[in-house]
Amino acid sequence: MKKLTIALAGASLSLLSLTATAGGNAANGEALTKKYNCAACHGADFNSPIDPSYPKLAGQHKDYLEHALIAYKRGDGPNGRANAIMGGQVKPLSDQDVKDIAAYLHSLKGSLVLKR
Repeated sequence: MKKLTIALAGASLSLLSLTATAGGNAANGEALTKKYNCAACHGADFNSPIDPSYPKLAGQHKDYLEHALIAYKRGDGPNGRANAIMGGQVKPLSDQDVKDIAAYLHSLKGSLVLKR
């Protein structure tokens, strides 16, 4: 019985650590946005892009940000987004990098207004 309890506890801890990693690491995401100079186009606060056609990223939903970055990685393929600049920016990112960047941008205070 003790072995079963220990095994279940270990499995639970493994799932918890996997969930934490799957959610993204905002601190690493911040480092990645600096490394890839995302602020050059999206603004230092990620609320004031240099061009009004560029999206505000601060406070966006994590799922949306992950989906968008993955779509840019796909490029012209199915469910992709064709954009030469973003395609080049996201090409070196791993799946975990994408999750980390999304977690960081989501954690920032955004200027988007949601109406109900």
